[in-house]
Amino acid sequence: MYCPYCAENIPDDTKFCPKCGTQMGSPLPDSPAFRQPLPPGFEPPTSGKAIGSLISGLFFFFLPASIVAIILGHLSLSEIRKSAGRLKGQGIATAGLILGYIGIAAIPFLLIIAAIAIPNLLRAKMAANESSAVASLRTYSTALITYAAMCPQQGFPASTEQLGPGSRDCNHAGLVTSAMASPRALKSGYVFEYHPGPASESRQIVTYVISADPVSPNASGTRHFYTDESAVIRFESNGPAGQQSQPLQ
Repeated sequence: MYCPYCAENIPDDTKFCPKCGTQMGSPLPDSPAFRQPLPPGFEPPTSGKAIGSLISGLFFFFLPASIVAIILGHLSLSEIRKSAGRLKGQGIATAGLILGYIGIAAIPFLLIIAAIAIPNLLRAKMAANESSAVASLRTYSTALITYAAMCPQQGFPASTEQLGPGSRDCNHAGLVTSAMASPRALKSGYVFEYHPGPASESRQIVTYVISADPVSPNASGTRHFYTDESAVIRFESNGPAGQQSQPLQ
C-alpha cells in the first residue's frame, strides 16, 4: 500500500509510515482530522522541496533558478505546515525563498549594468582590434621594405607567402609569422589582403597595396585601413579605404 501523506510504497501491515510517520488509516493531510500522534522516537525527514528551493536559490543570479527557488519554497512551506510535524525544513525553505526573491529583485539592476557595460566593452574591443590592425600594417610595411632590400632584382614580393618563415631567401624571407604570410590573413577581427603592383620592364615589382578591413563592420571594428609603398596608413569609417583616404595621425 501507499502512505496517504507522502505516497511512500510500504508493506500492507505497517502501522506508521517509516518515511513521514503518518499512521495508516488516518485522514489525508488536507483533512482537519489529520492530527494523529507521532510514533515515539520518530525523526521527521527534511522536505525535498525545501532542499531543492535552497539549492536553486544559491544560483539566484540565474533567473530560472530564482523562479524555481520561489516555487519550491512556497510548496515546501505549505507541505510542512500540513504535515503536523511529520516534515521539517522550514528554515531551509525560507532561505531558498529569500534567495529566490533576491534574484528576482536584482534583475532590473543587472539589466541596467549590462546596458551600460556591454556597449563599453564592445567599443573597447573594437578599439583594441583597430590598434592591432594598424600595428600589423606597420609590420607589413617594414617587412616589405626589408624584402625589397634583400631582393633588389625582384623588388617587392609577388605574395605575402614570400615574407613568411622558411629558408630566409627571396622565396621565404622569414620576415613575418606564418599567419601574416597567408594570402588572406585574419588577425584580431581584421582581414588583410596584399596586392602587388605590375612588374616593370626590368621585372621588378615597385608598388603594392595592402587593405585591412573589419571582418564584421561595426562589431569587430569600425574603420577600414589602407597602405602602400609610401608606408602611409590611411583610413575610412564608412567603407574600404584607398589612396585618397585620410592619413592616420
